[in-house]
Amino acid sequence: MLTQTKDPYPGGDVRYKAIDRVIKRFNYERDSLLEVLNTVQETFGYLPKDSLIYVARQLRVPLSRIYGVATFYHMFTFLPLGEHNCIVCAGTACHVKGSARIMQALSDEFNIKPGSTTPDGQFSLIMVRCLGSCGLAPVVVLDGEIHGKETPEGILTRVRDIMIHSKERYDG
Repeated sequence: MLTQTKDPYPGGDVRYKAIDRVIKRFNYERDSLLEVLNTVQETFGYLPKDSLIYVARQLRVPLSRIYGVATFYHMFTFLPLGEHNCIVCAGTACHVKGSARIMQALSDEFNIKPGSTTPDGQFSLIMVRCLGSCGLAPVVVLDGEIHGKETPEGILTRVRDIMIHSKERYDG
């Protein structure tokens, strides 16, 4: 007689194996939470609810603690991000130097609010509390590349250029 074994991963998703490897490498230590969340983000592109529940069970950590850590750090997101991501710093130095104008220009250009992604999934606009690069204010991170002393016009030009090249790659 064959017995069915229950799949250990939510929905049978084998990407959870990467999470398990990190958890095991850190011997199921609760202090490894940040590293585990980084792995979840890298594996899924964001922090799906099922993955957070899974991590909570594996590390025996309350889900509230996981959400507390995940919401504290700007690098984590609970929604899938777009193909291209633009992070605008809203820290004090950046705000004083014009980050709100940058955010408004990007929001107007792509008709999305901060924390949103365009309907076609091509562009996400993210606002963070502080990137810790106050000497470069206002700071924008576009697809992982830091741009200091940015202007609304400058970042719009950069984003448009990236979007055009991205479209050419798909069309060409």
